[in-house]
Amino acid sequence: MTATWVGALSEVDPDNPAAAYLWVFILIALDGVMPIFPGETTLNAASTVAAQGKLELAPVIVMGALGAIVGDSCLFWLARTYRHRIEGQVARARANERVRSAFELLDSSAGVLIIGGRYLPGMRFVVNATMGLSNISYRRYLPWSVLSGILWSTYTCVLAYEIGQALGDLPLASFLISGLVTTVAVAVIFFTVRRNRRRTATSDDS
Repeated sequence: MTATWVGALSEVDPDNPAAAYLWVFILIALDGVMPIFPGETTLNAASTVAAQGKLELAPVIVMGALGAIVGDSCLFWLARTYRHRIEGQVARARANERVRSAFELLDSSAGVLIIGGRYLPGMRFVVNATMGLSNISYRRYLPWSVLSGILWSTYTCVLAYEIGQALGDLPLASFLISGLVTTVAVAVIFFTVRRNRRRTATSDDS
């Protein structure tokens, strides 16, 4: 984690803001297609640098949202164009117990899947590839992707920025804490909703 954060931070050069904002966009867009790139890590790092007054927060949010939307759309069309190559990969991912549980939790609504799936580990790729493989039209898919990208980028950046300001000269600590807060929040929501659904199902059966 530390090595990844340091690598992301090295791309966020406060002495060249235009390049820093561009890297935020590029790495998040690439992360949408191939989750090996440090997209979210870069967004957190850039927001932490902004908290130190070396970048502006608004452009970081905008480039993060644009990168997420472009990455989503690229994966959508790759899945739709190269269906036979991607179907197997998506099927293997959806066989994972955590991913399967997340799909069941988020139900079958395209909007809920696209927005909620962005916050669950391993779900963004699976959800957007699944949308490309499905019969949903791009015209219907895009507005949800845009909303999802804006909400995610705004939440991630503002959280990292506020924590970065509170911790001052401890950028690594602010990054780790912001990531931990998101993970805990998502886990609490996930398990709370799943527990409530199980209680409802049990009540209906009885």
